Amino acid sequence: MIEISVRPARESDAETIRDFQKEMALETEGLVLDNETVTRGVYAVFGDSSKGRYYVAEYEGSVIASLLITYEWSDWRNANVWWFQSVYVLPEFRRKGVFTMMYDHITNAAISEGIAGLRLYVETSNIRAHKTYETMGMDGSHYKMYEWLRD
Repeated sequence: MIEISVRPARESDAETIRDFQKEMALETEGLVLDNETVTRGVYAVFGDSSKGRYYVAEYEGSVIASLLITYEWSDWRNANVWWFQSVYVLPEFRRKGVFTMMYDHITNAAISEGIAGLRLYVETSNIRAHKTYETMGMDGSHYKMYEWLRD
């Protein structure tokens, strides 16, 4: 594993996060995202913490990965569940433990904040990501996700 640091993102990281999101959409779904829309979406998180919070990983002073945590209230558990979203690691840093370090950092934060659990969803065809998450002790759960998204 390489030596990185994980920290909450700052607003000064917003343009890097935006660029990561555009790359991820193109890479995973072949989508070209509108720059202005994504920029506003990223800055919206920094302007309203109820939308979520970003974390970044740094290596030698440069941001190499980012992810977004959003919140789901669980009345069953009387606590929030955190959802990992928008996970992106620069290609040259993949398979080097960067996400694992971020996951560990966020798991510790979740425990200290009384969070009920962590969840994520992954593209069904992204087998490499499935294996990464399973290796870290996450499972595919007993739920199947359905969605409706506006164009």
